[in-house]
Amino acid sequence: MPTPRTDRAPARLVVLVSGGGTNLQALLDATADPAYGARVVAVGADRDGIEGLARADKADVPTFVARVKDYTSREHWDHALADKVAAFDPDLVVLAGFMKLVGPDFIARYGGRTVNTHPALSPSFPGMHGPADALAYGVKVTGCTLFVVDAGVDTGPIVAQSAVPVLDDDSVDTLHERIKVAERAMLTEFVGRMAREGFTITDRKVRFGTP
Repeated sequence: MPTPRTDRAPARLVVLVSGGGTNLQALLDATADPAYGARVVAVGADRDGIEGLARADKADVPTFVARVKDYTSREHWDHALADKVAAFDPDLVVLAGFMKLVGPDFIARYGGRTVNTHPALSPSFPGMHGPADALAYGVKVTGCTLFVVDAGVDTGPIVAQSAVPVLDDDSVDTLHERIKVAERAMLTEFVGRMAREGFTITDRKVRFGTP
C-alpha cells in the first residue's frame, strides 16, 4: 500500500502516448487510489484516433494532439508540444509508448522531470528494437528500464530496472510481451515513488526523497 501524501496535493502527471495506451491505463488504474500520490491531468498524443486517447476520454481526462506534420519544422512541433504540456502545469511528464523524440526546447523546459521506459536493460540495446536485439545477441536476461529523459536515445539517468529472463523458445513477440508486463509494474511503482517521495539526480544517480 502506497504511503499517502498528507503534506501536499497529488502530483500532476501529463502522459504522452502514440498507440494503445496500456502503460497509460496502468497509470490511470494506479492513480484511482488516492494514496498513490498522483493524478493524470492530461494525455497528449502525436496522432489522432488512437486507443490511448480513447482510454483518456473514458477516464474523463483532458486530451490534446500535436502532429509533427501540422508544423513547419520539427523544432516548431517540439516548441508547440512543450506549450501544450505546459498548459496543464505538470509535476512529471511520462512518455508512455510515445514514439517521438522530444527536442531541445521540450528538454529545456521539462528536463529532469520527464521519464520514459525502454524495453531492455540500459545501456544495452538502445533504440526501437530492444527485445529483438537482445534475442539476436543471445543474452539470457533482459528487461526494462525507467529513465529520466535527456538529449540522447535511451541514455538518461536510470530510475529503475526490472529483469526478465530470456527463455529458450522465446520469439520476439513472446519476449516483448513479458517485458511489457514487467514494464507496467515498474512504471506504476516508481512513478508513484517519484510523486510521493520526490527525487534528486546527482552524477546520473537518481535518489528518492527530497534533500
